Amino acid sequence: MQSADKHVRMMHLLTITWDFDPVFLRIFGLDIRYYGLMWMLAILIGAIFFDRFCKREGLPPKVADSIFWYGTVATIVGARLGHCLFYDTMDYLREPWTIITGFRDGGLASHGAAIGLLIGLWLFSRKNKLPYIWSLDRIMIPVGIGGALVRLGNLFNSEIFGTATALPWGFEFVRSNKWRYEFAPAAVHPTQIYEALCYLATFGLLCWLYYKKDTARRRPGILFGVGLIGVFLTRFFIEFIKTEQEAFEKDMLLDMGQWLSIPFIVLGVCMIRRGLKRPAVAANASPQRKAAEVVNVSGRRKTKYSKR
Repeated sequence: MQSADKHVRMMHLLTITWDFDPVFLRIFGLDIRYYGLMWMLAILIGAIFFDRFCKREGLPPKVADSIFWYGTVATIVGARLGHCLFYDTMDYLREPWTIITGFRDGGLASHGAAIGLLIGLWLFSRKNKLPYIWSLDRIMIPVGIGGALVRLGNLFNSEIFGTATALPWGFEFVRSNKWRYEFAPAAVHPTQIYEALCYLATFGLLCWLYYKKDTARRRPGILFGVGLIGVFLTRFFIEFIKTEQEAFEKDMLLDMGQWLSIPFIVLGVCMIRRGLKRPAVAANASPQRKAAEVVNVSGRRKTKYSKR
């Protein structure tokens, strides 16, 4: 008995007790949470990166200005609708107004955000007469770091963690009712950190391909494909050690997050294959130039922007 108690105490010493207050600031009874700040920071970083891409490739400022609105609105609306449709369909069909009124109660889905962003980028590309693939390749770079920030937001909320583990970096999410009722005193996998690290690795790889290898311009589509695989293949495998988000997932062979990830993984493979099969565009002397020429990968049109 003493040996068992000693073992339990030793295991407790090897875990991390996570007792983080998710509220950053309270103003007149309104909670400003770190999770929301992580979303805001992710969107801001995306806008900054896109502005730098446009300057680097000689596109006019109006292009960078418009991506903020198209990208932000599409991502947030897509994330909210994705959660409502994929995870709580019947509840929101019964009370559809809670899609808006219940926004502060939580409920944003990364797959919905991805679909919304794809639609927003299509509208953005159409408005600015840019090839769709040009926008897709470049947006994937900040998506990597944005995804990592959102997962840190989940960590601050003590949510979307993994199953029980005896590993020394296991977390005890003492503010989580789910952890207290289903796992305590066992530690669980901090899957938010696992995903964040994988997304940061994807971000680093995409930066290397863009800045060092000029892959976005020389082989359109590859950055988009690599980004999709880096984000959604990571999500697919880590889901195996995550706890289910909704009760209906308990008896499923693959959970909802995995099923939704498969089409993005397949699309990523197809985009890489497509990019490698097409002849590479000849290298330019320098990406810093007074005029940027963007060629539609379909070969049907060519758009030029000149700095004034």
